[in-house]
Amino acid sequence: MKYIEVVDLPPGQSPVVAETCYRSAEALEAGQILFLPRYAFSVPGSYQPLFSSPILQRGSKSVSYSPSTRKLYGTASKGQTLSSLEEMMGRFANFAQKTVTRLLPIYRTGLVRARTSFRPIEIETRSVPWRKDDRRLHIDAFPSSPIQGNRILRLFCNVNPAGQTHLWRIGEPFEQTAGRFLPSIKPPFPFSSVALMLTSTTKSRRTFYDHIMLCLHDRMKRDQRYQEEAERAEIEFPASSTWLAFTDQVPHAAMRGQYQLEQTFLLDINRLHDQSTAPLHVLEKLAGRKLV
Repeated sequence: MKYIEVVDLPPGQSPVVAETCYRSAEALEAGQILFLPRYAFSVPGSYQPLFSSPILQRGSKSVSYSPSTRKLYGTASKGQTLSSLEEMMGRFANFAQKTVTRLLPIYRTGLVRARTSFRPIEIETRSVPWRKDDRRLHIDAFPSSPIQGNRILRLFCNVNPAGQTHLWRIGEPFEQTAGRFLPSIKPPFPFSSVALMLTSTTKSRRTFYDHIMLCLHDRMKRDQRYQEEAERAEIEFPASSTWLAFTDQVPHAAMRGQYQLEQTFLLDINRLHDQSTAPLHVLEKLAGRKLV
């Protein structure tokens, strides 16, 4: 399996040739990582306190930023450090939006910008419960925000000031993973989606598709045999590089690294070049029924 597609995207905002745009979308939808080795988010020296002092609230693994409200979550920063953090997160959210719409113009009209995150702690030594352990292979699914068959696209930047690489582990194709676990996933309880909405546990209706994706996330992380035996490859992303993936499709694990910025987008499934590779249609084929 080909795990990665390298795109030598030059800095700036000049238009990208159509062939490169098409190849990039095709690779992403096939379940590959799109790697931009020379394309970086600039971090000025004025942000140095964000990389040399504690900025997380107790119990948080990352700082989260809402581009729509411009609010920060998960930080203990105050004063000038807080102002610098807000500025950096806002700049990165705009950088990510411009990058995706420049390289993947076909997604422009179906793209919704969600949360921005900054992960300042070392992944390798962080101790967390298995469900929150991103060092275990998993696909992404949102417990409180059902996506009802649409896609989760994420853009990542390694902004480590010391030049440390980030090590990722990439797993087997989505259909292969889904085939392992789908037979053991039972349907949700009748009317559970309504109950979840009425109690504000979810922001919208949790479909059968969302239920399966959440179960897949948990079963993958919990299954030690799968973690040890599943096909995988390891990829190192150098400092000052950028990469993108449909993380609802690509089994992935972040094994090592510190100081990473990431932007989450939700994408309308109808904007894809090839909908047949989307997790919704793969799962519907395996289950033999509609899931949304």
